[in-house]
Amino acid sequence: MADPGFWNNQEKAQVTVRKLKTAKTTVDSYDGLARDVTDAGELLELAEEEADEDTLKEVGTQIPALSQALDDLELRSFLSGEEDHLSAVVSIHPGAGGTESQDWAEMLLRMYLRWAEKKGLTTNMLDYQAGEEAGVKDATFEVDGDYAFGNLKAESGVHRLVRISPFDASGRKHTSFASVFVYPLVDDTIEIVIEDGDLRVDTFRASGAGGQHINKTDSAVRLTHLPTGTVVSSQNERSQHRNRDNAMRILKAKLYALKLEEERKKLDSLYEQQKEIAWGSQIRSYVFQPYTMVKDHRTNFEVGDVQRVMGGDIDGFMNAWLRRDPDTK
Repeated sequence: MADPGFWNNQEKAQVTVRKLKTAKTTVDSYDGLARDVTDAGELLELAEEEADEDTLKEVGTQIPALSQALDDLELRSFLSGEEDHLSAVVSIHPGAGGTESQDWAEMLLRMYLRWAEKKGLTTNMLDYQAGEEAGVKDATFEVDGDYAFGNLKAESGVHRLVRISPFDASGRKHTSFASVFVYPLVDDTIEIVIEDGDLRVDTFRASGAGGQHINKTDSAVRLTHLPTGTVVSSQNERSQHRNRDNAMRILKAKLYALKLEEERKKLDSLYEQQKEIAWGSQIRSYVFQPYTMVKDHRTNFEVGDVQRVMGGDIDGFMNAWLRRDPDTK
C-alpha cells in the first residue's frame, strides 16, 4: 500500500484493502481473546488464593463467552483456502418432477436468501426463471461479503425433500430433489481470460414476471463458452448491457471453479454430481412428514426443527462440514 502506484487501479486496490482489513480483524480477534483468557486466568488464580466466592462466580460467567469466541476463531481458521474469502455465486436447479421439484428449488432459494440476510451479506439476483405453475426452473444469485464462498461451498450438492405435497389432491407423500452449485465470485486479484473467439453471445426475449418492458425487447443474454461448453444466461435486468455484465460474472465464476477442479483433479466427480439430481446422490435430506428433521448425510449433523432451518438457520450444517475429517473433503 506504500507503493506510489497502489491506487492507480482503484478496484484492485480496494480488494487488497478489504483483504487486509479482514486479516487485521482476525489477528485483532485472536489478540483480544488471548488477553481476555489471560486476564480471566489471573483473576481466577487470585480468587482461589483469597477464597473469594463472588469473584469465582464472575470468572465462571465469562467462560461461555470465551468458549464461543474461541469456537468462532477456530471455524475461521478452516476458511484458509485461496478462494474462501471471496463472495459467491449460487445456482439452484430443480430435479425431475416438474412443479414439485420447482417448488422445492424456490424453497431452497428463500432459505439461502434468509441466511444471507441474517449474516449481513448482500444478495443480487442474477438470473431467475419462474416455473409455469409454481417455484423456479433456475435461479442464480450473488452473495457479496467476506467469506461468503468459504461458508456456502458446503451447500454444493443435491438436496432432498420429503413432504405431503400441496399440489397432490390425494395428500400423498412426495420426494423431490434440487441441486445447489456454489462458485467463488472472481475479483480483480484473479485473472480469468475469455477470448472473444471462444464466446458465443445470444440475445432473446425474457420470459416470466418482470412487467411489460422486459418482454418487449431482446434484453436477455445467453453466453456460451465454446471450449468448455459452459452456458450461462441472465434475464433479470431490463437492460441487455446489464444482463451481459451479469452473465459474464456468472461465466467467470464457473470457469474459475472448473479451473480449481482441474487443479485438484476432481473435474470428473463435479460432472458426475451435475448429471444425477436424484435418489442416492443427496448430501442432505429435509423431512416435513411424517416427522420433522433435516440431516446432512456427509457429517450426520441433524436438526429436528425443519422450519427453523428453512428460515435460514443453517450455520450448524456449514460448521459441521468445515470441521469434518479432512480425509472426507
